[in-house]
Amino acid sequence: MTVLVTGIAGFIGHAVAAALAARGEQVVGIDNLNDYYDPALKHARLADLRARFGDAVAFVKGDIADDEALDAAVAGRQVDRIVHLAAQAGVRYSLETPRTYVRSNLAGHVNMLELARGLAVRHLVYASSSSVYGGNRQLPFRVEDRADHPVSLYAATKKSDELLSESYAHLFRIPQTGLRFFTVYGPWGRPEMAVWLFTAAILAGQPIKVFNGGAMRRDFTYIDDIVAGVLAALDRPPADDGAAKPGGSISPHAIYNLGNNNAEELTRLIEVIEEACGRPAVRELHPMQPGDVSATYADIAAAARDLGFTPSTSIERGVRAFVDWYRAHYAI
Repeated sequence: MTVLVTGIAGFIGHAVAAALAARGEQVVGIDNLNDYYDPALKHARLADLRARFGDAVAFVKGDIADDEALDAAVAGRQVDRIVHLAAQAGVRYSLETPRTYVRSNLAGHVNMLELARGLAVRHLVYASSSSVYGGNRQLPFRVEDRADHPVSLYAATKKSDELLSESYAHLFRIPQTGLRFFTVYGPWGRPEMAVWLFTAAILAGQPIKVFNGGAMRRDFTYIDDIVAGVLAALDRPPADDGAAKPGGSISPHAIYNLGNNNAEELTRLIEVIEEACGRPAVRELHPMQPGDVSATYADIAAAARDLGFTPSTSIERGVRAFVDWYRAHYAI
C-alpha cells in the first residue's frame, strides 16, 4: 500500500516523505511547486528524495485545489493513508493575497477530504497550526482551549480545516488526526521563518529585524521531533468508539499539539544563532506586525499520552544543526 503526502516539496513534507521511505513505505507526493519562496529549494528537496530513495518516492506535480490533478496523482495506486501537509503558509502573506489561502487551504482541504472519502482510507493526518489559538492569553495552549478568535486569515483557514474534518469524520466516519504544529525549524527549512532569516542575515553581515522589541516567545520545535510526531499519529488512527478524543470530538477525529513544550524568548533564539554562526547580530527593532501574536507555547500532554510524543531536541542543538546545514547547502 502507498502513503500519499501532499506538499512533498515543502519543508515538513520532504522530511515526512523521507522518514516514511526510510522505514520501507511506498510514497507518492504531490506539490504545485509555487513561488511563495524560491522554488529552487523545493526542487532541491525533491532531488534529495530521489537520490536517497529512488522509486520508493514518486512525485506528481499538481495543485490540491484541482480535483482532477488529485485524481491523476493517485490513479493506479493503492493509497490507504494520507498525510496532508500542502497549504498556503505564512501569517503575513495572508494579508496580501487572501484568495490564495481560500483556494489552497479551504478548497484544497475539501478536495483532500473528498479524496479520502472516495479511497476509503484508513487514516488522514493533516496539518493544522498553533496560529489557531489566536490571541489566547492562557499559556500553555491546550487542545481543549477555545480557538475561535483567529488574528490572521491563515489562522482562520486552519481552524476552518479542523471544522471541515470534524464534519467529514461525523458524516462519513473517516478517521482523521489534525496536528497543530508549533514554529518548526531545522535543515531544509523555510526561508521566511525566523531561524533562517536571522542565520542568513548574520552570516551575510546584514541587520536582522526584531519585532515587538524582542518581547516575543515561541515554542520552537525541531523538524525531527515533528516528523516523529507525524508518524506516530499516522500509525494510530483514532477509534470510532464514541469516546471523546483530544479536541473534543466523539467521532473518529483527534487533534494534538506538536510543539517543544518550551517557549523560548526571541532574544534567546538570537543569542543561540549568534553563537552557532560565530558572529554577532546587528539588531533593528520594529513594532509587532499585524496578525502576529506575542507568545506560543504547546501543552503536549495529550500527544505524549496517546502518541508517545516526546520532543528531545534543545534549541542549542537544533539551531547548530540548521546553521551547519545552511553553510553546507549554500557553500558559505
